Amino acid sequence: MSETTAALRAEFTKLRGVRGTFTALLLFAPFSVLIAALGGWSAKGAIESDSPGLRSDFTPEQAGLDGIQYGQLALIVFGVLIVAGEYTSGMMRVSLLAVPRRGRLYAAKMTATAVAAVAVAIPVTVVSYLVTQAALGSHGASIDAGGVPRALAGAVVYLTLMSLFAAGVAATARSAVIPLAVLLPMVLAGSQILSVIGATKEVARYFPDRAGAQLLTVDSSEAYTGALVLLAWTVAALVLGYLRHRRWDA
Repeated sequence: MSETTAALRAEFTKLRGVRGTFTALLLFAPFSVLIAALGGWSAKGAIESDSPGLRSDFTPEQAGLDGIQYGQLALIVFGVLIVAGEYTSGMMRVSLLAVPRRGRLYAAKMTATAVAAVAVAIPVTVVSYLVTQAALGSHGASIDAGGVPRALAGAVVYLTLMSLFAAGVAATARSAVIPLAVLLPMVLAGSQILSVIGATKEVARYFPDRAGAQLLTVDSSEAYTGALVLLAWTVAALVLGYLRHRRWDA
């Protein structure tokens, strides 16, 4: 077995063995599906009661992807914990004894993060969409409706990159507190609030979550631009994280 393969196997073993990290990963599924169901039921009630509270730009296709915006919080926590947990617990020293080459260890950890994110993102994204449409009943749309397959694929890419971005930020900070204190409020409300304020509206478009959200938008004409912006943020975070990891005094 090569050293690279051994490092990867070790990272997947640690991922399953660390309760907090694995729990955050698993919570992504029920959290996303529950929000999808609640969103669908709420929208159905609003449609049938002709409620003025229904968004003017509402479409069942887009509603099936909106829940992912909130479900991603679990994957961000996962991305932070998979890295920060080893620094705060001191396990990083043990990992470096097993895999002395820091670049190989860092690459293995980020690969495990990406693979785990993809593995849960694909089924959860599809199931969440279908659950929303089932909750909408006769008002729902099919999974092969125009723009939906691309948006579903975009959601998987978005979730994977956001997980890696969170992991890179955690590696840079070498702790979980600062990344979680910044990333969770930003994704939950911060960048959305800034995107509707005149003075910060243009700047907010280039925040990682707001730019990447174009990937989840069914009729977006800026999906590829948003993907490039999010990719740039992710690469920058991963590079900074590696530089900090390489210089860390074990």
